[in-house]
Amino acid sequence: MLGFECFKAPDDRKLDTEACVKVVMRNKNLGLEQYRFLLKTIVSSGLGEETYGPRNVLDGREEFPSETDAHSEMDEIMFDTLDSLFAKTGVSPSEIDILVVDVSLFSPSPSLTSRIINRYKMRDNIKSFNLSGMGCSASMVAVDLVQRLFKTYENQLAIVVSTESISTHWYCGKEKSMMLSNCLFRSGGSSILLTNKRELKDRCLLKLKCAVRTNIGYDDEAYGCCIQVEDEQGYQGFLLTKSLTKAAAKAFTGNLKILLPKILPVYELLRYVITTLGRKTMTKALNPSAPRAALSFNFNLKSGVDHFCLHPGGRAVIDGLGKSLGLSEYDLEPTRMALYRFGNTSAGGLWYVLSYMEAKKRLKKGDKIFMVSLGAGFMCNNCVWEVMRDGLGDTRVWGDCIDEYPRKNLVNPFTEKYSWINDECLNFVRLEI
Repeated sequence: MLGFECFKAPDDRKLDTEACVKVVMRNKNLGLEQYRFLLKTIVSSGLGEETYGPRNVLDGREEFPSETDAHSEMDEIMFDTLDSLFAKTGVSPSEIDILVVDVSLFSPSPSLTSRIINRYKMRDNIKSFNLSGMGCSASMVAVDLVQRLFKTYENQLAIVVSTESISTHWYCGKEKSMMLSNCLFRSGGSSILLTNKRELKDRCLLKLKCAVRTNIGYDDEAYGCCIQVEDEQGYQGFLLTKSLTKAAAKAFTGNLKILLPKILPVYELLRYVITTLGRKTMTKALNPSAPRAALSFNFNLKSGVDHFCLHPGGRAVIDGLGKSLGLSEYDLEPTRMALYRFGNTSAGGLWYVLSYMEAKKRLKKGDKIFMVSLGAGFMCNNCVWEVMRDGLGDTRVWGDCIDEYPRKNLVNPFTEKYSWINDECLNFVRLEI
């Protein structure tokens, strides 16, 4: 990786408490039950006051978005990050050999890659790819695609653009499982420059050590736990079911079975085998009827990994991954802060976490970074990067606020301002807001 850039919207796009309330109150389909659900969800989401929303939503046009809204949103994110990437790396658009764009919910014609090629007047023999429908894990799919292309084509420069279309997919109905996406997803995205040119090795930030992709779409429950649908009123949105955590655990476990032998030292693998066999033998001797789950034992991931770059999908996702991997609050800090400051920016989210690590000067030469992404399908796509040099400290989108982090208090102000919604007396009052 030669470089990467994340998108940061202007301040007038911030979805603070008051802006969120205006959006909620415009939806005449909602009642007291939905208001209480939204309050509970927003408060527990892990998002702060400075995340960014689409322009049309802040302007009050979320129910009837246009094609222009979608294109404007994509253009702003793609061109802003690409302009910065080309300027900082000194690479010309005409030098790019491979272009991959991943946007799950917007696939226009001409394609988004064609839009980028037209804007920057790239070469006519560029290899371009558009990925859609892969949700929050799409960026890792794109990186893996580039890695596979690099095995065939030598001396290449590749760009991956990862973002999501929020403007035309804001849910305006009242189904609770579909309202969750409005509380979590925010505007954002990133552009990444990759190469397999040996002469550029000394300029690189990171080196991809391995990548493993897992798709459990064969499981009906997992396939339907995170899916775009219409509700009974005809409002389109993203359905997130209670089966999501189960699907994530299954996909994540399957992925680790393949990934861990690639990244952990031999002594840790041997320790795991010996300890597990010993525990199984002892448990069977003492209690033959013990449940199988009682025989599980965790690897020490920190024997092969120094930093953990987790998908900032929500506080529950972060807590679950942290617990299952045995991570400390220091390990989870970059992900929690990225979620609090920028929200869940879907496929682009991992790069805000990585940017936080760099801005805090955590990354040293030789360090290993474990990236974990989860997305619709249901998919788990993970990879490991190695830091190639010391002195990394570009603050990027964190430049004006990195000294204010980590925040000690992540309590959402909705708790204080709107806790009155939970007053039982309101059960007997008709609200007209």
